[in-house]
Amino acid sequence: MRVQVDGEKCQGHNRCYAIAPELFDVDELGFAFALHDGAVPAELEEKARMAVANCPEFAISIVETP
Repeated sequence: MRVQVDGEKCQGHNRCYAIAPELFDVDELGFAFALHDGAVPAELEEKARMAVANCPEFAISIVETP
């Protein structure tokens, strides 16, 4: 599983970072980006899903990997 942040949709609410700081960080302007090329370890998959569900701008998506 991977997460992606659409930089054009992100408005800097940073709910993803609050939920999963292991997966997201914020830049100097307060916009989120995925850490580790978006790779999500198995033990953090639920946090990734929670971050997607809590993004008010729908800026985060999950890409399932084989």
